[in-house]
Amino acid sequence: MLVRRAVGDDVVGLMALMRRVVPLMRAAGNLQWGEDYPNAAVLEQDIALEQLWVAEVDGALAGLAAITMEQEPEYAQVGWDIEEPAVVVHRLAVDTAFRGAGVAGALMKQAEAVARAVGIGVLRVDTNTQNEATQRLFPKLGYVLAGEIGLSIRPGLRFLCYEKRLGD
Repeated sequence: MLVRRAVGDDVVGLMALMRRVVPLMRAAGNLQWGEDYPNAAVLEQDIALEQLWVAEVDGALAGLAAITMEQEPEYAQVGWDIEEPAVVVHRLAVDTAFRGAGVAGALMKQAEAVARAVGIGVLRVDTNTQNEATQRLFPKLGYVLAGEIGLSIRPGLRFLCYEKRLGD
């Protein structure tokens, strides 16, 4: 598996990946994403900011994650100091054909590598309360549940916040 920064040519393939992933999420009761989000403009902006990463398996796009330093203001509700620099994972998705192949774990490990490269020791991520796969994954990777919040950008939904502090 290769994890690399996304490029503009990836957007069409990533949107196809989203069209496979989102209906399954929604069918499982996870309404975090829909037709409107994430969209091509969001992915293109992530690429322009050099914060979108993809995982490839045998040349096929297997997953993606935006690895940013953008913290939602609502993170303060779980006691986090949102002024403290943190690497934050957003828009983590794995193509249905590659579930169980370690793609999400590889992308989360890339977030750790980014954090170390910029000298940040805190990683944060949030996930919809209906996303059971990430609720199993994050603790396995050393993330600790900090609490539950609502996000103004996704009204009516609840999100679980997880944090990992890197050792020296």
